[in-house]
Amino acid sequence: MRSQTIAAEPAPHPITTTFPGRDLVSIRDLSPLELESLFHLASLIKTRPEEFRAALAGKHIAMFFEKPSLRTRITFEAAICGLGGSVSFIDQRHERLDARETLNDIAHNLERWVGGIVLRTFAHETVEGMAEHACVPVINALSEVEHPCQALADYFTLQEKFGDLRKITLAYVGDGNNVMHSLLLTAALLGSKIRLGTPKGYGANPQILADAREIAKQTGAVIELMSDPRKAVRGVDAVYTDAWTSMGHEHETDERARIFPPYQVNNELIAVAAPHAVFMHCLPAHRNEEVTDAVIDSVRSIVFDQAENRMHVQKAILTMLIGGKTRQPLRSAHA
Repeated sequence: MRSQTIAAEPAPHPITTTFPGRDLVSIRDLSPLELESLFHLASLIKTRPEEFRAALAGKHIAMFFEKPSLRTRITFEAAICGLGGSVSFIDQRHERLDARETLNDIAHNLERWVGGIVLRTFAHETVEGMAEHACVPVINALSEVEHPCQALADYFTLQEKFGDLRKITLAYVGDGNNVMHSLLLTAALLGSKIRLGTPKGYGANPQILADAREIAKQTGAVIELMSDPRKAVRGVDAVYTDAWTSMGHEHETDERARIFPPYQVNNELIAVAAPHAVFMHCLPAHRNEEVTDAVIDSVRSIVFDQAENRMHVQKAILTMLIGGKTRQPLRSAHA
């Protein structure tokens, strides 16, 4: 039986890949080697944050959020400040980012003032457009298609718990949303195994699924699709769910409330998973809808580990995309 509390112990491993000036719009922007390096760097930063306190020295980051946020906003702000940078938060909840002027004009203004741009938007095209026009790195902090920073933190958390991610299976049950898309692509890059248990008509975006399968051919990842939640969860190492109705789909709430109850993660469903299985959720949770209190508050739940690791992984993303010098050489956290 795998232990639930395997600590992350990064072995000596140089940071083999940096990509200053690049964007993180999608998990597809990363290679398997870059993802490995990102997780290694996140482990170093989490273990010895003092060595990275000047990584963003002199860098100012602009954050534009069209959607409300707790974890994403605070973890990005804490990450930027913890790396020695500064940040401007622009609340766009009452007006879309491009309502007053074109993305092209906004991008060319911002690139004169800031070292990077973090966007949390309704339309994925907004993130893509900003990345196309701005000559500074753009980071997707959530769009309706993907949530890459969340999925990266999630799999980093699983690595801490279980070690080799090629040997575990994650089951995602519920709505085929942005979080599921990024989990799917991350699993594919890692050569891991993922099962998606979604109602018919609520599965993965066909293009993202096709891209994930193409990546899996190279990495050995296993992707399984099914509509039976019990079959999806049977014997897995981790069970993941999210809200049945994502932001922007509130008009579908009543319809979804009739379709999704069989996908609720409760004691009966999670009992089908492996005895050591953990429960995951990106939060906020609609308690006693997609997950019961008994599960999210149980010893299986690692939802707050996921939330903490958002900050550490985002520090690694910011360092690799935007950061300057860190104390050299980079050593193992346990050297």
